[in-house]
Amino acid sequence: MPGTLTRPELTASDRCDRCGAAAKVRAVLPSGGELLFCGHHARAHEAKLKELSVDVQTGESA
Repeated sequence: MPGTLTRPELTASDRCDRCGAAAKVRAVLPSGGELLFCGHHARAHEAKLKELSVDVQTGESA
């Protein structure tokens, strides 16, 4: 059985995929891809992310 892949913690260099602000949320898609969002865009897309059963991970400073 292969090991579980883990994703690194968000850092100051991680940027929102929508606007380029500091990323506070990582949305891991069911397909394995990921999107990074600032707090504003995470809230704006929250309903759709829940609808798609996306694994939402927040940074420690979020």
